[in-house]
Amino acid sequence: MSQSQNKTIPREQFLTMATNLLHRSLIETPRTDAKNLYRAMTKGDSVHITTVEMEDKSKVRFDVAFDHTEFKGSVNFSAFRTSLSLLVSNLVKTLTEKAEITVFSAENDPNVMIFGVTAVTQEQGETNIMVLGADSSEGQPSVLLRLMYIDYSQFSDQASAGKTDQESQA
Repeated sequence: MSQSQNKTIPREQFLTMATNLLHRSLIETPRTDAKNLYRAMTKGDSVHITTVEMEDKSKVRFDVAFDHTEFKGSVNFSAFRTSLSLLVSNLVKTLTEKAEITVFSAENDPNVMIFGVTAVTQEQGETNIMVLGADSSEGQPSVLLRLMYIDYSQFSDQASAGKTDQESQA
């Protein structure tokens, strides 16, 4: 019986690996293959994309899932791929520049996180924001990369609240 071991790698190295895996499996791959993966993910399934052999010869399975519940408008493969391409590009730029990356972790599990690099796109006049999350919680047989859209209005609400606060202090 194999035992699950919890290994940690530096966050930047993990994010570089995740970015490369997403690029290889959803952007660089033939459109038909990427579209089949997209269809499986839109059904709510997490999909196996690869198994990576680490430096210590241990193997880590990587799956990907897609949460489009916060997408404004009608999500389709083209909109998804546009968002993903921009997200991957922004991740590469941020990692190359060695910029600070804000990471939001779940309160009860620091292995569930969302990376603070975004891809803001417009589809049919609607603004959408895609982010990358990851779940490497103990007890899971794999690392789950989660592509998700987040609600754009939470940012405009915060900006409006900030202006109101600044105006009341003046």
